[in-house]
Amino acid sequence: MKKMTILFSLIMAVMTNAQNQRFIYEYKFIIDSTAKDKQESETMYLDIASKGSKFYSKDYFESDSTMQAIVEKDNQSININLGNFKFKGKIRYNVEKMYPGYAINFFTVLGSDEYQIQEDRKQVWKILPEKEKIGEFNTQKAICDFAGRKWTAWFTTDLPIQDGPYKFYGLPGLIVKVEDNTHSHSFELKGSKKLPAGFDWKSTKDKERYNPLVTLNEAKFKKTFKDYRLDPTKTQRQMLAQGTIVEIRDSSGNLLDPVQSQRNQETIAKANIKRQNNILELDLIK
Repeated sequence: MKKMTILFSLIMAVMTNAQNQRFIYEYKFIIDSTAKDKQESETMYLDIASKGSKFYSKDYFESDSTMQAIVEKDNQSININLGNFKFKGKIRYNVEKMYPGYAINFFTVLGSDEYQIQEDRKQVWKILPEKEKIGEFNTQKAICDFAGRKWTAWFTTDLPIQDGPYKFYGLPGLIVKVEDNTHSHSFELKGSKKLPAGFDWKSTKDKERYNPLVTLNEAKFKKTFKDYRLDPTKTQRQMLAQGTIVEIRDSSGNLLDPVQSQRNQETIAKANIKRQNNILELDLIK
């Protein structure tokens, strides 16, 4: 009875005012198709305000905020102490949808560069008659092809918000769950909360950063993404060649040789990329 009361209160609150809501999703993913037993998961936030929505990793957002605070304390030098600070979260992207037209900007990091990709793709949904209870929500089925995968979504008209996790939107209700047909990528709604009354929706493009944000269209980003997978430490190597020295220390605080450190990073990066053969947007690597 208590659960039903909470659900009813949530529905009424959202229907009355869809602004300043945070929906909490669990993202489950298998990034390596040769290791399907190694499923990973991450908590993701979908923040909805009057301007639009933002979808991002809880852990990475908290780590990035901490890093920003450290940088603000000392903006004269760059000292990376690997023993004192480590980024949490494996999902480094975030997705912004601007209302009312749902223009999408995708922000991601490749190496030491941060990119903004202006999206033009839209999902063409086919709504099916099947219905299913997911958690406390009555949902209906819809399917589409997107980013090299076939997706099945379950949406609820109980929450009349035409949005959802990642880049998904356009159904007549909030997307409660969406999963690809290989069951290697799925997003499922696990909870929600009201954001503070004074919540200020800010775009990622407006945050302070050392290097300028690189803005690309989808075609140029696809080429950049493929180039990065072939040579993931190109930017660091160019910085060393130009005489830019970034101090990197080990867990004991000892200064590491920048050239050897760059080589080690390249070995690790290439090994990680080799394992990342089952990324969410398969069309990026085809």
